[in-house]
Amino acid sequence: MAIRFDRNFDPAYGEAVELVPGIRRLTARNPGGYTFHGTNTYLLGTAALVVVDPGPDDPAHRAAILAAAGGRPIREILVTHTHRDHSPGARPLAAATGAAVIGCGPHVFSRPLHLGEATALDASADADHAPDRILSDGERVATAAGPVTALATPGHTANHLCFALEEAGVLISGDHVMAWSTTIVAPPDGAMAPYMASLARLAERPEALYLPGHGGPVCDAHAFLAGLAEHRLAREAAVLAAVAAGARTIPEIVATVYADTDRRLWGAAGLSVFAQLEWLVEKGVVATDGDPVLTGAYAAA
Repeated sequence: MAIRFDRNFDPAYGEAVELVPGIRRLTARNPGGYTFHGTNTYLLGTAALVVVDPGPDDPAHRAAILAAAGGRPIREILVTHTHRDHSPGARPLAAATGAAVIGCGPHVFSRPLHLGEATALDASADADHAPDRILSDGERVATAAGPVTALATPGHTANHLCFALEEAGVLISGDHVMAWSTTIVAPPDGAMAPYMASLARLAERPEALYLPGHGGPVCDAHAFLAGLAEHRLAREAAVLAAVAAGARTIPEIVATVYADTDRRLWGAAGLSVFAQLEWLVEKGVVATDGDPVLTGAYAAA
């Protein structure tokens, strides 16, 4: 099943766009290679509101959230994960509204760091995130917008949560599943084995409409999930073929597997290959002569 990404998206900066009754999207003006047109903040509810992923610590975006609230109280702030394009806006918004910050826990890496290793993503590791309440996997919490169920979906980050709005049949998928692109899985923040397991877990759930952290909605989510899993397995096969043909470093593998990809994207491709290799090492399919590491330009991508 070939996956088809949808890059048609109007961020409508400054406008809270209603997607379904009681759910509006407000996109932060922080476009980039990993954020697409910007981070999506969701406003849930009518009389009183819940804000999901308040985004970066950006006074202009915070002002837009408050304007979209229109004087209605914001009771809770939900956070999917601790990347700096999603979570830093939580504390300033809480200070402005008195809302409780709930959802994912503090940032953690997917595994212990190797000697001298640091995260390779410029938007990663919001080490300052301090929620008022950490939601556990499967926990159903009453909010001003109705019940929300937290689902642990590690992979993009170790602490990533999706939020199921079961009464609406909607899943707020954060950066775990997005319509515009595959999700970056970059060690040490992320890891491929839990990412694939999280995809399989969501495939067993009933929600068919996903609202992601970037870009437009994911419709027909179950078919999309199947396509994502197939895409990742095809990349794994391509990485293995490159290794079998003699590639021994991440840059060599990228040059083979992503030969037809814009070279400006090879840094992100290197991170994906790194995650694939770590998973292959875990499974005993390939071996390294030491800790798997990024090299050259890929270490700073």
